[in-house]
Amino acid sequence: MLDNNRLRIAMQKSGRLSNETSKLLKNCGLKINLRQQRLIVFAENMPIDILRVRDDDIPNLIMEGVVDLGIIGKNVLEEEVLNRVSKGYNAKYIILRKLDFGICRLSIAIPINKNYLGLKSLQNTCIATSYPNLLKKYLHQHHIKFKFCILNGSVELAPKVGLSDVICDLVSTGATLEANGIKEVEVIYNSQACLVQRYDKISYFKQKLINKLLTRIKGIIQTKTSKYITLHISSKKLK
Repeated sequence: MLDNNRLRIAMQKSGRLSNETSKLLKNCGLKINLRQQRLIVFAENMPIDILRVRDDDIPNLIMEGVVDLGIIGKNVLEEEVLNRVSKGYNAKYIILRKLDFGICRLSIAIPINKNYLGLKSLQNTCIATSYPNLLKKYLHQHHIKFKFCILNGSVELAPKVGLSDVICDLVSTGATLEANGIKEVEVIYNSQACLVQRYDKISYFKQKLINKLLTRIKGIIQTKTSKYITLHISSKKLK
């Protein structure tokens, strides 16, 4: 059983954000061993437990109050919020800080040999995606009717094998799209990793620990964009 007096943080076990999250937590001073296959890792020097889970499980763990903090991509968070709201479930959370990694965008992309004449080109098309709620929200705002095919991976293959006309998928550099003969035509959501806290009341002890982590994270991010200059001078000439 997990101790309720220890701060619980959920992170992605493997995938896009896993390595950067691990690096961030270690730079914050946590002594943790994430090389083992354990799903729960206990920090040696702080009252903190790390839960290593699938990225799409993190929003639910936050919103159900199972964990106190989560590091997650905004795209995954917003997709699950829209899903929970549609079912009448609680979808509250607090974004404590946007982080400087996991930067990407959710985009609509079409076969490279097709012309794109704006959103009207998508009218009555079939779109393959792993993010049906974000896609639906965006296209409904623009009065575009469409049907979607939900895929949890290899979305770029869908037009080639006849599953869809176009795709809606995450893009970082665009190299994967290009390699599969697809071009990006419309950005529907910009995303990056963020530190999220559960919405309900948290103990004073845990909040104090969260504030300490936030201060350290701020310093780590600032350091990445700072340069230090060392100047040697005789003490007699200081004035």
